[in-house]
Amino acid sequence: MQTNLSDSAKTLSRADEAEQILRSCVHCGFCNATCPTYQLLGNELDGPRGRIYLIKQMLEGEPVTQKTQLHLDRCLTCRNCETTCPSGVSYHTLLDIGRAELERRIERPVSERLLREGLRRVIPHPAVFGALLKTGRVMRPFLPAALGRKIPRRSVASADGRTARPLPRPAPRHPRTMLMLEGCVQPTLSPNTNAAAARVLDRLGIGIVDAKRAGCCGATDYHLNAQEAGLARARRNIDAWWPAIEAGAEAIVQTASGCGAFVKEYGHLLRHDPRYASKAQRVSELARDLVEVLANEPLDRLQAHGLPHEAAGERRRIAFHCPCTLQHAQKLGGAVESILQRLGFELTAVPDAHLCCGSAGTYSITQPELAQRLRENKLDALESGAPERIVTANIGCQMHLDGGADMPEAHSRKSPRERAPVHPITHWIELVEASLP
Repeated sequence: MQTNLSDSAKTLSRADEAEQILRSCVHCGFCNATCPTYQLLGNELDGPRGRIYLIKQMLEGEPVTQKTQLHLDRCLTCRNCETTCPSGVSYHTLLDIGRAELERRIERPVSERLLREGLRRVIPHPAVFGALLKTGRVMRPFLPAALGRKIPRRSVASADGRTARPLPRPAPRHPRTMLMLEGCVQPTLSPNTNAAAARVLDRLGIGIVDAKRAGCCGATDYHLNAQEAGLARARRNIDAWWPAIEAGAEAIVQTASGCGAFVKEYGHLLRHDPRYASKAQRVSELARDLVEVLANEPLDRLQAHGLPHEAAGERRRIAFHCPCTLQHAQKLGGAVESILQRLGFELTAVPDAHLCCGSAGTYSITQPELAQRLRENKLDALESGAPERIVTANIGCQMHLDGGADMPEAHSRKSPRERAPVHPITHWIELVEASLP
């Protein structure tokens, strides 16, 4: 694609990167075939190729409006288009550059600015998020229905169905150690997930060491166009993890694939920072989704038996929702499925498994109508094989899909087998741990 960046655009810090990405696009349109928003809306400007043209026009000095912003906001950043693209276009990077420039040039309505600022003030702060969630649950009956449905009724129970509270973690007792990113909302909404991961890793001879000063990965800020704030969080995490890395920690484990995808970008995003470039690159090299860690371990030590028949009469038929951040961003599609099959679980087929569920970080809040349509499509696909349990690998997807039970249409939706939604939806590592003797 030919480009002619404006003089103003050439002064941007990432102008060369944007131009290189634009020139790599051959505008073939293959990306539209797998774009969830293009499939729903059928508008060229709501597909990757159209959005690339909008960013190109903006960087070439063409006028932009709030309509331009709307089309870019509607992108889920699921990166399905990158998996499809034959030219290797780094679409998500171009989108980040375009959104940042658009944010500078177009002022959002007050309501949007307040919503985005509110999300940034709440989600990255576990204590604030937890306190507001408790208040919201108490006030839920008195809130407008549309707002009330965004507040989860409960924290997700563990895979044994008995408790939502985290069971004790083993203290580090092995020569092999790893760090773990705790996350922002996961400790409140699914508190047993990281504890289950720590217990499974302990069985494999790996101890989890704590880094108390580590916090939010920075993705929430960054993808709400507060990019410098997101990078500041990345730097704080690097500082918090560095002593353990120097002491020999083998990896930084993420149980939320959305966080993992962003941590793996630290090296690229901070490559021009003279103080942090080399450390950021090292952190990205050590970042591992939990499935990457388990894939390299002797799983026969776990002696999993699937879901025991005597536990609530359940079978071993599982549907796995592979988050976009796992299959498209981290290129780990099929990895969790492989481990579950090795451990004795039977996986049901999931039609259109490559499509986004509509969670996409804060997308389900900023674009609720599109997110709801995508969720209904995804739940129908997941339930079509009549599974006894649905599991996933990202807390955002987990809560978004689990929230489908609260929607009025969930009670009338008919899957091919006319089944009620399978709930609650849990993280796959909790299913694995619940199956261990």
